[in-house]
Amino acid sequence: MIGSIPYTDMAYKAPSFGLFVQEGGAFAYMRIAATFGGAVPLSVQGDGRKIIVFPGFMASDQSTGRLRRSLNAAGFDSVGWGLGRNRGVTHDMLHRVHEKLDSIAGRDPISLVGWSLGGLVAREYAKLYPELIDKIVTLGSPFSGHPRANNAWRAYEAIAGHSVDNPPIKTILHEKPPVPTIAIWSPADGIVASESARGLPGQSDAQIRLNCRHMDFVCRPEAIQAIAEALTGH
Repeated sequence: MIGSIPYTDMAYKAPSFGLFVQEGGAFAYMRIAATFGGAVPLSVQGDGRKIIVFPGFMASDQSTGRLRRSLNAAGFDSVGWGLGRNRGVTHDMLHRVHEKLDSIAGRDPISLVGWSLGGLVAREYAKLYPELIDKIVTLGSPFSGHPRANNAWRAYEAIAGHSVDNPPIKTILHEKPPVPTIAIWSPADGIVASESARGLPGQSDAQIRLNCRHMDFVCRPEAIQAIAEALTGH
Protein backbone atom coordinates (compact mmCIF):
# COMPACT_ATOMS: atom_id res chain seq x y z
CA MET A 1 0.00 0.00 0.00
CA ILE A 2 1.14 3.57 -0.48
CA GLY A 3 2.94 4.76 2.64
CA SER A 4 4.05 1.39 3.94
CA ILE A 5 4.56 -2.22 2.96
CA PRO A 6 3.55 -5.04 5.32
CA TYR A 7 6.51 -7.38 5.74
CA THR A 8 6.37 -11.15 5.99
CA ASP A 9 9.70 -11.55 7.76
CA MET A 10 11.96 -8.89 9.26
CA ALA A 11 14.88 -11.30 9.76
CA TYR A 12 16.15 -11.61 6.20
CA LYS A 13 19.58 -10.04 5.80
CA ALA A 14 21.32 -8.67 2.72
CA PRO A 15 23.94 -10.98 1.19
CA SER A 16 27.43 -10.81 2.66
CA PHE A 17 30.11 -8.46 1.38
CA GLY A 18 31.98 -11.49 0.08
CA LEU A 19 29.06 -12.48 -2.13
CA PHE A 20 28.45 -8.89 -3.15
CA VAL A 21 31.96 -8.27 -4.51
CA GLN A 22 31.72 -11.39 -6.67
CA GLU A 23 28.90 -9.73 -8.58
CA GLY A 24 31.50 -7.46 -10.22
CA GLY A 25 32.91 -10.24 -12.36
CA ALA A 26 29.43 -11.60 -13.01
CA PHE A 27 28.32 -8.16 -14.20
CA ALA A 28 31.20 -7.97 -16.68
CA TYR A 29 30.32 -11.41 -18.03
CA MET A 30 26.65 -10.48 -18.29
CA ARG A 31 27.42 -7.35 -20.31
CA ILE A 32 29.52 -9.31 -22.79
CA ALA A 33 27.13 -12.26 -23.02
CA ALA A 34 24.09 -10.01 -23.42
CA THR A 35 25.60 -8.36 -26.48
CA PHE A 36 27.79 -11.03 -28.04
CA GLY A 37 26.75 -14.34 -26.48
CA GLY A 38 25.11 -16.81 -28.81
CA ALA A 39 21.84 -18.57 -28.11
CA VAL A 40 22.16 -21.29 -25.50
CA PRO A 41 21.05 -24.71 -26.81
CA LEU A 42 18.09 -25.80 -24.70
CA SER A 43 16.71 -29.27 -24.05
CA VAL A 44 13.09 -28.11 -24.14
CA GLN A 45 11.08 -26.91 -27.11
CA GLY A 46 8.93 -23.81 -26.93
CA ASP A 47 5.38 -23.73 -28.22
CA GLY A 48 5.50 -20.29 -29.81
CA ARG A 49 3.96 -18.58 -26.81
CA LYS A 50 4.56 -14.86 -26.38
CA ILE A 51 6.92 -13.97 -23.54
CA ILE A 52 7.76 -10.51 -22.22
CA VAL A 53 11.08 -10.21 -20.40
CA PHE A 54 11.38 -7.44 -17.79
CA PRO A 55 14.89 -6.14 -16.99
CA GLY A 56 16.23 -5.48 -13.51
CA PHE A 57 16.92 -2.18 -11.80
CA MET A 58 19.00 0.18 -13.96
CA ALA A 59 19.02 -2.42 -16.74
CA SER A 60 17.46 -2.27 -20.19
CA ASP A 61 16.38 -4.79 -22.79
CA GLN A 62 20.01 -5.10 -23.85
CA SER A 63 20.76 -6.93 -20.59
CA THR A 64 18.27 -9.70 -21.41
CA GLY A 65 19.49 -10.16 -24.97
CA ARG A 66 21.08 -13.58 -24.59
CA LEU A 67 18.11 -14.91 -22.64
CA ARG A 68 15.68 -13.82 -25.32
CA ARG A 69 17.85 -15.08 -28.19
CA SER A 70 18.03 -18.46 -26.50
CA LEU A 71 14.29 -18.67 -25.89
CA ASN A 72 13.49 -17.65 -29.44
CA ALA A 73 15.92 -20.19 -30.89
CA ALA A 74 14.10 -22.86 -28.87
CA GLY A 75 10.70 -21.96 -30.31
CA PHE A 76 9.38 -19.31 -27.95
CA ASP A 77 8.39 -15.79 -29.04
CA SER A 78 10.09 -13.54 -26.50
CA VAL A 79 10.51 -9.77 -26.61
CA GLY A 80 11.84 -7.11 -24.25
CA TRP A 81 9.58 -4.87 -22.26
CA GLY A 82 10.33 -1.93 -24.57
CA LEU A 83 10.24 0.76 -21.87
CA GLY A 84 13.91 1.69 -21.77
CA ARG A 85 16.09 1.53 -18.69
CA ASN A 86 14.34 0.38 -15.52
CA ARG A 87 15.05 3.29 -13.17
CA GLY A 88 12.60 2.21 -10.49
CA VAL A 89 8.88 2.11 -9.93
CA THR A 90 6.84 5.15 -11.01
CA HIS A 91 3.18 5.94 -10.44
CA ASP A 92 2.36 5.18 -14.09
CA MET A 93 4.64 2.19 -14.63
CA LEU A 94 1.92 -0.46 -14.62
CA HIS A 95 -0.15 1.66 -17.01
CA ARG A 96 2.84 1.92 -19.36
CA VAL A 97 3.41 -1.81 -19.11
CA HIS A 98 -0.26 -2.42 -19.95
CA GLU A 99 -0.07 -0.18 -23.00
CA LYS A 100 3.00 -2.04 -24.19
CA LEU A 101 1.56 -5.49 -23.60
CA ASP A 102 -1.72 -4.49 -25.21
CA SER A 103 0.14 -3.48 -28.35
CA ILE A 104 1.97 -6.79 -28.77
CA ALA A 105 -0.25 -9.41 -27.14
CA GLY A 106 -2.35 -11.69 -29.27
CA ARG A 107 -5.48 -13.58 -28.38
CA ASP A 108 -3.78 -15.98 -25.98
CA PRO A 109 -2.44 -15.08 -22.52
CA ILE A 110 1.27 -14.32 -22.38
CA SER A 111 4.04 -15.32 -19.99
CA LEU A 112 6.16 -12.82 -18.06
CA VAL A 113 9.79 -13.33 -17.07
CA GLY A 114 11.15 -10.71 -14.68
CA TRP A 115 14.71 -10.27 -13.46
CA SER A 116 15.10 -8.75 -9.98
CA LEU A 117 12.98 -5.56 -9.85
CA GLY A 118 11.49 -6.61 -13.18
CA GLY A 119 10.00 -9.63 -11.48
CA LEU A 120 8.27 -7.43 -8.92
CA VAL A 121 6.79 -5.34 -11.73
CA ALA A 122 5.60 -8.51 -13.47
CA ARG A 123 3.95 -9.81 -10.30
CA GLU A 124 2.17 -6.52 -9.63
CA TYR A 125 0.96 -6.28 -13.23
CA ALA A 126 -0.49 -9.79 -13.09
CA LYS A 127 -2.44 -8.87 -9.96
CA LEU A 128 -4.23 -6.19 -11.98
CA TYR A 129 -4.68 -8.12 -15.23
CA PRO A 130 -4.58 -11.85 -14.42
CA GLU A 131 -6.75 -12.71 -17.40
CA LEU A 132 -3.95 -11.58 -19.72
CA ILE A 133 -1.17 -13.61 -18.10
CA ASP A 134 -0.43 -17.31 -18.48
CA LYS A 135 2.54 -17.62 -16.12
CA ILE A 136 5.19 -15.59 -14.27
CA VAL A 137 8.82 -16.55 -13.71
CA THR A 138 10.85 -14.32 -11.39
CA LEU A 139 14.66 -14.30 -11.30
CA GLY A 140 16.18 -13.25 -8.01
CA SER A 141 13.26 -10.93 -7.30
CA PRO A 142 12.89 -9.72 -3.67
CA PHE A 143 9.15 -10.19 -3.20
CA SER A 144 9.39 -11.59 0.34
CA GLY A 145 10.66 -10.12 3.58
CA HIS A 146 11.98 -6.65 4.29
CA PRO A 147 12.59 -4.46 1.19
CA ARG A 148 16.04 -3.58 2.53
CA ALA A 149 17.21 -7.21 2.66
CA ASN A 150 19.43 -6.59 -0.34
CA ASN A 151 22.51 -4.65 -1.40
CA ALA A 152 20.72 -2.38 -3.87
CA TRP A 153 18.21 -0.44 -1.78
CA ARG A 154 20.43 2.61 -1.19
CA ALA A 155 21.13 3.03 -4.89
CA TYR A 156 17.46 2.41 -5.62
CA GLU A 157 16.27 5.15 -3.28
CA ALA A 158 18.83 7.62 -4.64
CA ILE A 159 17.83 7.02 -8.26
CA ALA A 160 14.11 6.26 -7.99
CA GLY A 161 13.47 9.14 -5.59
CA HIS A 162 11.37 7.26 -3.06
CA SER A 163 11.88 4.91 -0.15
CA VAL A 164 11.77 1.20 -0.89
CA ASP A 165 9.01 0.84 1.70
CA ASN A 166 6.99 3.77 0.37
CA PRO A 167 6.49 3.06 -3.35
CA PRO A 168 4.30 5.26 -5.56
CA ILE A 169 1.90 2.40 -6.32
CA LYS A 170 -0.33 0.23 -4.15
CA THR A 171 1.41 -3.03 -3.44
CA ILE A 172 1.74 -5.92 -1.05
CA LEU A 173 4.82 -7.51 -2.55
CA HIS A 174 4.56 -10.91 -0.91
CA GLU A 175 1.00 -11.54 -2.09
CA LYS A 176 1.05 -14.08 -4.90
CA PRO A 177 -0.59 -13.08 -8.18
CA PRO A 178 -3.63 -15.22 -9.12
CA VAL A 179 -1.68 -16.96 -11.91
CA PRO A 180 0.99 -19.69 -11.84
CA THR A 181 4.09 -18.03 -10.37
CA ILE A 182 7.55 -19.59 -10.24
CA ALA A 183 10.43 -18.11 -8.26
CA ILE A 184 14.00 -18.86 -9.35
CA TRP A 185 16.52 -18.04 -6.64
CA SER A 186 20.12 -18.70 -5.64
CA PRO A 187 21.99 -18.91 -2.32
CA ALA A 188 25.00 -17.41 -4.16
CA ASP A 189 23.07 -14.23 -5.03
CA GLY A 190 25.19 -11.25 -3.95
CA ILE A 191 22.49 -8.60 -4.42
CA VAL A 192 19.21 -10.01 -3.06
CA ALA A 193 18.76 -12.15 0.05
CA SER A 194 18.08 -15.66 -1.15
CA GLU A 195 15.14 -15.95 1.27
CA SER A 196 13.56 -12.85 -0.27
CA ALA A 197 13.76 -14.32 -3.77
CA ARG A 198 12.60 -17.77 -2.68
CA GLY A 199 9.74 -16.58 -0.50
CA LEU A 200 7.55 -18.34 2.02
CA PRO A 201 4.92 -21.00 1.31
CA GLY A 202 2.01 -19.52 -0.60
CA GLN A 203 3.97 -16.57 -1.99
CA SER A 204 4.73 -18.47 -5.21
CA ASP A 205 3.62 -21.78 -6.66
CA ALA A 206 7.06 -23.29 -7.15
CA GLN A 207 10.65 -22.43 -6.30
CA ILE A 208 13.71 -23.40 -8.34
CA ARG A 209 17.13 -23.23 -6.73
CA LEU A 210 20.20 -22.42 -8.82
CA ASN A 211 23.79 -21.82 -7.82
CA CYS A 212 24.57 -18.58 -9.64
CA ARG A 213 25.24 -14.90 -9.06
CA HIS A 214 22.49 -12.31 -9.34
CA MET A 215 23.92 -11.11 -12.65
CA ASP A 216 23.98 -14.66 -14.00
CA PHE A 217 20.21 -15.18 -14.08
CA VAL A 218 19.85 -13.70 -17.57
CA CYS A 219 22.99 -15.04 -19.24
CA ARG A 220 24.38 -18.27 -17.78
CA PRO A 221 23.36 -21.43 -19.70
CA GLU A 222 22.14 -23.27 -16.60
CA ALA A 223 19.92 -20.32 -15.63
CA ILE A 224 18.45 -19.98 -19.11
CA GLN A 225 17.77 -23.72 -19.20
CA ALA A 226 15.94 -23.47 -15.86
CA ILE A 227 13.85 -20.57 -17.15
CA ALA A 228 12.85 -22.51 -20.26
CA GLU A 229 11.89 -25.52 -18.14
CA ALA A 230 9.83 -23.31 -15.85
CA LEU A 231 7.99 -21.84 -18.83
CA THR A 232 7.15 -25.24 -20.30
CA GLY A 233 6.46 -27.03 -17.03
CA HIS A 234 9.27 -29.57 -17.47
